Amino acid sequence: MSYEEREIAIGEVEELLRRGLHIEVDSPDGYVPISDFVSKGQWEEYRLVLVDGREVLVNENHLFETAGGWMYAKDLIAADPTQYVCDTGMVTGTITKTGKTIPIVDIQVEHINHRYYTNGVSSHNTGVGKSLFMCHMAAANLALGKNVLYITLEMAEERIAERVDANLLNVEIDQLKNLPKQMFEGRIDKINGKSRGKLIIKEYPTASAHAGHFKGLLNELTLKRSFKPDVIFIDYLNICASSRFKPGGGVNSYTYIKAIAEELRGLAVEFNLPIVSATQTTRSGFSNTDVELTDTSESFGLPATADFMFALISTEELEGLNQIMVKQLKNRYNDPTLYKRFMIGIDRAKMRLYDLEDIAQSNLADSGQADNENSNFGMSKVFKTKDFSSIKV
Repeated sequence: MSYEEREIAIGEVEELLRRGLHIEVDSPDGYVPISDFVSKGQWEEYRLVLVDGREVLVNENHLFETAGGWMYAKDLIAADPTQYVCDTGMVTGTITKTGKTIPIVDIQVEHINHRYYTNGVSSHNTGVGKSLFMCHMAAANLALGKNVLYITLEMAEERIAERVDANLLNVEIDQLKNLPKQMFEGRIDKINGKSRGKLIIKEYPTASAHAGHFKGLLNELTLKRSFKPDVIFIDYLNICASSRFKPGGGVNSYTYIKAIAEELRGLAVEFNLPIVSATQTTRSGFSNTDVELTDTSESFGLPATADFMFALISTEELEGLNQIMVKQLKNRYNDPTLYKRFMIGIDRAKMRLYDLEDIAQSNLADSGQADNENSNFGMSKVFKTKDFSSIKV
């Protein structure tokens, strides 16, 4: 295999991936492959300026690796000049909010450390858990014969379809395009013989669609395609729009995100079906190995509205074991202390989750903080927790 080494704008990555090219990006861990491209829509611009003259334009949720660990751009804006991990070593820089609005794109890389260089500055991978979880659940519902509607506001329709295909076909995602036609058709026939569920994936631009759009989509699918979903996945809640409020104009994030959650819950009640979505944690939650409801980002109105909520917790140790911990945060249907924490296996290459043996569930504390002497996490002192995602039904 021959390689061409050149600098490209991050916006070019999407087209190169669509063409089926293998792309790698430099990182503190050497060159790592890019697996996904994500368009995040319009965001307020944050500018990192290093003392060596380099600049990086990002949004508030961009994660930089600093001397103090991983930190969001929005949490660095008021800080003193900070040391950033760069390709030339530790370099001092400052972040300012410019007042402009720019389109933000991001990439996902396939490496245990989930990091890459953005203009020479170590940055964190885009989401590494919530979309995989929802794609797995979508595939699992299809296998049970359920009709699934997957609404994405973050990742392209084709990327979601690839993840579901990799899960159902039991093939690594980067090998899908190389699967022989006869083998592909054989596995499709095998799946069709087991299930009659249907999947429809609908993509909306980030922050442009709200519950009213989703209601119109449901009515249109019923009329034109005789399709009625048994479950809806929305990827993800915080980048939906509200049908009642406009962003800005004196509306704070608490009110805005709470309104989105209420509208989606109302849609679920109206159509009598479950809606599954996701959110992210605050900075403290990002560095915490024992997430609580209070670690929900932007608005506590979201967990107040949710009927069922849990966190997916991943650490460097767990990633090395291909495992992830699930912790119940809220449950209106049952006692949340029952199976409060449990471990599941994760196969990122095939976009799959799987059950673990009982021994993997040993020594998990059902209550208390992460430093509980019976907790697997209390002794490790992990400061770089990679990804938390809270799923709302």
